[in-house]
Amino acid sequence: MNGQELCKRLLTMAIVLLGVSLLTYGLIFITPGDPARTILTQQMGGQIPSQEAVEQFRAENGLDDPFLVQYAHWMGDVLQGDLGHSYYNDRSVSEMIIQRLPNTIALAVASIFVALVIAIPAGIASARNPGSQADYAAQIGSLIGVSMPNFWLGYLLIIVCSLRLNLFPVAGAAGLEHLILPSLTLGSGMAAVIARLVRTAMLDVLDDAYIQAARAKGLRERIIIYKHALRNALVPVVTIIGLQLSYVLNGAVVIEVVFQRPGLGTLLVDAIFARDYPVVQGVTLLIGVIFVLMNFAVDLTYSRLDPRIDLGGDPT
Repeated sequence: MNGQELCKRLLTMAIVLLGVSLLTYGLIFITPGDPARTILTQQMGGQIPSQEAVEQFRAENGLDDPFLVQYAHWMGDVLQGDLGHSYYNDRSVSEMIIQRLPNTIALAVASIFVALVIAIPAGIASARNPGSQADYAAQIGSLIGVSMPNFWLGYLLIIVCSLRLNLFPVAGAAGLEHLILPSLTLGSGMAAVIARLVRTAMLDVLDDAYIQAARAKGLRERIIIYKHALRNALVPVVTIIGLQLSYVLNGAVVIEVVFQRPGLGTLLVDAIFARDYPVVQGVTLLIGVIFVLMNFAVDLTYSRLDPRIDLGGDPT
């Protein structure tokens, strides 16, 4: 990737993030409900606040300003690295995100690991023996995994593995044992999608001439599959893994609530119910940044897996 192409991509990333922030702020602005009244009611233990207190809260937090003025002030602070402070407890939004982010990252990494451990062997076994019982079993398993809602699977795992068998804790994020059920819940859906793609990609690669030549030379089948065929088959798989990050982050919102795991998902849901708009805006902006960076990382990975791919857009 040359310097000009890099500048174009960085400019595109900036425009996308600006659009995400503007859309998020706009949707929050038009959401029914008065955040000042909601926050004060919660802080006063359910008592109805006076109109003077509500107006003072609005004035202190700039809620009386027009939409564009509020957005400009918030964006100016963001560009200086300040995501604002929570309406509810006056804590720094950046501090709250930093406190919760490691738990969400751990869940995302563990879920992707679970998905790859399941999907790649299943996809390879299915492609090596098309039409076999293993192939049918892998395809049926993939269909079930794609169709099954992750929150339903999460509750099922809690009932069976936690309440009945007492193998894993139900909620929390204190140790590795608290990560097993949530990552398995999220990773199973990803594994279903990736396994089907691995099977399709491997079937295409195994018919290529260089694979036939490698077999004619007498190379061991394991070396042909894992050293030669799998590398080329991983190019489309990398794409879907990058896209599946959105599935992980979106699913984490649900799964962290199901397992009461203190991460960005529960932080976002709690902030939405509490009308704590600075927290909602900060978490949403961070998720947008992660999406954009992951798409950029996927593009860079292409050229590492297949040098024939030109990211600079030059057909020559």
